[in-house]
Amino acid sequence: MSTYVIEIPYSHLYPGLILDAPADTDDFLVQFGDDSESRAQLLRDETGRPVLRMGGYMTAKGTVIDERVWSVHETVRHGDRLRLRLGRSLP
Repeated sequence: MSTYVIEIPYSHLYPGLILDAPADTDDFLVQFGDDSESRAQLLRDETGRPVLRMGGYMTAKGTVIDERVWSVHETVRHGDRLRLRLGRSLP
């Protein structure tokens, strides 16, 4: 598996979920537990706080998930990985 792919065991993101992202890039792929996937970008909002933009995707059951931007409540670096704790999705 590529270091630029994050695997999570769920088909959706939710507040409080911790993502184990690569620290050396702000653009990576999230592979969900149902084998669907989406591109993610770690960005900064206008105040400089980190946010995660998730591209739209379709779950294995056919549910369409639109692109969303999620607040990031916590970032902790561990070597070449960055742990991101998600907050709520932003309007």
